[in-house]
Amino acid sequence: MIVTRYLEFETFIGEVRNITSDVQEAVKSSGLCAGIATVFVPGATGAVTTMEYEDGLVKDLGEALERLFPQSIDYAHNQRWHDGNGHSHIQAAFFGPSLNVPFSEQGLSLGTWQQIVFLELDNRHRRRRIIVQLMGE
Repeated sequence: MIVTRYLEFETFIGEVRNITSDVQEAVKSSGLCAGIATVFVPGATGAVTTMEYEDGLVKDLGEALERLFPQSIDYAHNQRWHDGNGHSHIQAAFFGPSLNVPFSEQGLSLGTWQQIVFLELDNRHRRRRIIVQLMGE
């Protein structure tokens, strides 16, 4: 069986949002006992990944992204579209738009310190609609 749920929220620039409990709620409300949860971000400037969600690592992640994909360098995307978010697209491509997490007994199979996070990588706030598609029994 396949069940689809949606997570909707407003974001701010550089936000790292813990969506673990929202995905867990989608699993519980689906009626499925075991399967795979796919979390997908429609759009080219947002991403999902897993990490230990704590203030220090959230800060470290933002700083690492700026070192790897600085806003201050020249991007061909910015020259063409003049929207200043070339770095946002590169960062999102680096992480990717989706994540698969197995679940069993209606619980996500995450590690002790592992949470599912949404990354707002655009240079402006956005309204996001994340797809959580569950396949299982």
